[in-house]
Amino acid sequence: MEITNWQQSAPGVWRLTIGEPQGITPLSLMGVSPKAEALQQMPQVQPPFAWESIQLEEASGCLILSIPLDRTEKLYGTGLQLLRMNQRGRNRYLRVNSDPKQDTGETHAPVPFYVSDLGYGVWVDTSRIVTLYCGSTMMQEETQSEDIRDRNTDKGWKATLIASRVEIRIPVEGADVYLIGGPTLSDVVARYNLFCGGGTLPPKWGLGFWHRVPTLYTDQQVLEEAEQFRLHDIPCDVIGLEPGWHSQSYPVSYEWEKSRFPEPDKFVKALDQSGFRVNLWEHPFVSPKSELYEELKPLSGSHSVWGGLAPDYSLPAAVELYKKQHEEQHVNIGVSGYKLDECDGSDLTNNSWMFPGHAQFPSGLDGEQMRQMYGLMFQKMTAELFRSKNRRTYGLVRASNAAASTMPYVLYSDLYDHKQFIRGLCNASFSGLLWTPEVRRARNAEDWVRRMQTVCFSPLAMLNAWGDGTKPWSFPEVEGTVRHYIKLRMRLLPYLYTAFATYREQGIPPFRAMPFVMSASEIAEAEAMYTEAAEQTLNTTDAAYGKKKVREWDDQYMFGDALLVAPLVEGESEREVLLPSGIWYGLETGERYTGGCIIRVQAGLERIPVFVRNGSVIPMMPALAHVPPLGTRVPLEIIHFGDGMGEGNLYDDDGESFDYEQGKFGWWKAAVTQNAAGVYSGELIGTDGEPTSFSSVTWRFAHKGFLPL
Repeated sequence: MEITNWQQSAPGVWRLTIGEPQGITPLSLMGVSPKAEALQQMPQVQPPFAWESIQLEEASGCLILSIPLDRTEKLYGTGLQLLRMNQRGRNRYLRVNSDPKQDTGETHAPVPFYVSDLGYGVWVDTSRIVTLYCGSTMMQEETQSEDIRDRNTDKGWKATLIASRVEIRIPVEGADVYLIGGPTLSDVVARYNLFCGGGTLPPKWGLGFWHRVPTLYTDQQVLEEAEQFRLHDIPCDVIGLEPGWHSQSYPVSYEWEKSRFPEPDKFVKALDQSGFRVNLWEHPFVSPKSELYEELKPLSGSHSVWGGLAPDYSLPAAVELYKKQHEEQHVNIGVSGYKLDECDGSDLTNNSWMFPGHAQFPSGLDGEQMRQMYGLMFQKMTAELFRSKNRRTYGLVRASNAAASTMPYVLYSDLYDHKQFIRGLCNASFSGLLWTPEVRRARNAEDWVRRMQTVCFSPLAMLNAWGDGTKPWSFPEVEGTVRHYIKLRMRLLPYLYTAFATYREQGIPPFRAMPFVMSASEIAEAEAMYTEAAEQTLNTTDAAYGKKKVREWDDQYMFGDALLVAPLVEGESEREVLLPSGIWYGLETGERYTGGCIIRVQAGLERIPVFVRNGSVIPMMPALAHVPPLGTRVPLEIIHFGDGMGEGNLYDDDGESFDYEQGKFGWWKAAVTQNAAGVYSGELIGTDGEPTSFSSVTWRFAHKGFLPL
């Protein structure tokens, strides 16, 4: 049946209500308002195709929404996908699940939102599991005769034909479906983020370096390890405590273990005085020995996990109990945030644990809905708790969903493949998510350095030593290189903070995959150069239908507007890099490159390939031991790269509170010009004088080469 009852919800955003949607959804749970002014300022756009080309059919136990596809278009998004970037030709079963080792769509953050390189996006707002058939299914009447080939004799035979539609399995009760316009892929994602309230702005300290200590460390061991960072001259802002801070864990109590932390308030204060914030690990399942247990029991689901309650946090009463306990025992003594673990459940690992889909909760939600929403619920509760204190937080979460762009949380996984972690960083950018390729251990010094280099160019730079006690200095022979990149991140903090402010106000992700900055034709041309022919010898074990691969350039990404990062992994000393058009320079080598092509670069272990656009103007600060406390001013250095005139932005506020929402912030443009004599000059242009976080401003022009720390 044709459907034409689309309604415009915001500029460039149209909604279709199918059936009678039931229960909460990501959008209704978040309760966010679209950033109307920013949406109004975006390019005007019309729907990408005629409404009558979208079809809705009833199927067994569900509804199928069918949306047209061009033969060559690519589809990105669908949440945190670690195994591929272009989802065209794949089925995506979008269930929350930990440690996704197979390419089914299940993942820590399955977002039923895809974006096309033709400049539109489709989003299903529901707490149910959605299945997307991303051009992987073929209707009989749409089958093209030229696609039907004889596998026996035709090497061009394909297992997945080029389908002309995306089919979306909608819950039987219905759902709200949003069509989001562009005109570019970048515009689509920005519009989606703005419709969901804009991007998050972390506190400045959250963008420093993080270190998580071994599980059973005592307060004194933590303090001693923190001091080692200062002695080794390695910046660090956040110390994370793992399960051992609880009096009970698996299930958890949320209460301090007195034998290890007899005076938690003094412990947190001592770390704060040395420039360290405290982040606490937890998970959702409440121990019978917790003081919360009896009050939460009637507000919890029918099934336990690890013997603990699974509270129904769609109920205000349950939320208030959680907040009250966390406020009194954590936030009021200075704890700065949480690592929200294991709110995803497991079916793909060696063990299965989670309440089942048929579990019942007091609110009327079932286990499927609760599992899909649990990560969002915990993010929202904790973010609101810190907001009530006018304090920003930044933390980690292991499950998320749609409409999460305002949440100050970064996803992580117990998986540990370095290339997948880089791909995850790229893919998160399509779906309003943030991802950290955290470091835990290493096979050798080379693996250690390569992982450390990648994590320093990510949304959250963290060493997670909970299991094996590794330190940044665990491989003494490369300690200097590790120190260098942690300090370089600290130097780049004003630039990175500005990128997050742009995310908040304009919806543009601070970390972006290459389709954001290169056209569909440029990407297709680069991919075509590396398409491998199908194997000549049939593989009858793991690739019986051919093993054709396409180079997706899913191992490099933009870090803000000016920097392109192309990580190396263990065993690599050179790689190819797809450079967008224009002139680029090696950030640390000064080597000049002409973009619009593929280049090959070599990089020893002491360097990660990072490129900067010619004419870029980047604000930087000293490589301090930690982010300066509120009210402390530091020098600002504005560095102009290359030989072209250019400009860059600088955003500043107090870095800790929400006072920016009352207008207590400033934007400045750092502009570099050159006179007829070839002399450069710089001007910091803003409406409020100089930025209050900085004591002085110095300029460096036509910079090429190594960045001094």
